[in-house]
Amino acid sequence: MRGRDFVWTVTGAEDITEHCRRVRFTDGGMLAATGAHPTMWVRVWFPGAGRPHQRAYTLVDPDAATGAFAVEFALHEGPASRWARGARPGDVVRVTVQGSAFELPDPVPERMFLIGDRASVPALNSLLTALPEVPATIWLETRHDSDEGLPLRIRPARHEVRRLPREEDGARLVADVRATLPGLIGDPAGAYVWVACDTVTTRALARFARKELAVPKARLHALGYWRP
Repeated sequence: MRGRDFVWTVTGAEDITEHCRRVRFTDGGMLAATGAHPTMWVRVWFPGAGRPHQRAYTLVDPDAATGAFAVEFALHEGPASRWARGARPGDVVRVTVQGSAFELPDPVPERMFLIGDRASVPALNSLLTALPEVPATIWLETRHDSDEGLPLRIRPARHEVRRLPREEDGARLVADVRATLPGLIGDPAGAYVWVACDTVTTRALARFARKELAVPKARLHALGYWRP
């Protein structure tokens, strides 16, 4: 896959909610070789049905000095979730670093508009950590009541969170953003819009921001995290 391969080792794990599990790792030299950036993701390989399956995951709090970080798994059916549920210290997985690249907006935006779901919470949090002084409106699409317990690194004085349950394959989230964002965005050149949901929702909202709100290309980042 023209990527760089490493082996991670599990150092611990804990449940964040009944549908989200955090697994902590050491990186096998990965961060020293690649560095780290906000929203950084890698491909992780899991066994299943006699063959490997790859899934992409965002690193949580990567520390290049120690090679330590965590990954938060949204639990459902599938080889990745099965592996995460049973992960114990000493377990290993193979990973491939390929294609993850991201630069913080420059100049720093006057306001951020972050749109995601439970799968993109780690990446969303990395942005809030990297730009803590920037006011932000956050749309978070949820699937379970327990998603209210997902850790968002917000500062109540600067950050507004709009939680919406997933309905009609994401149509409710799209409708809420379309109804609300135009009244908040102000000068599109001074804003920053970041979208990371399922591919259909992400494309719809990126198109809306670009074509109807005239958000400049450099002030819009959109990546479909999963396929419905």
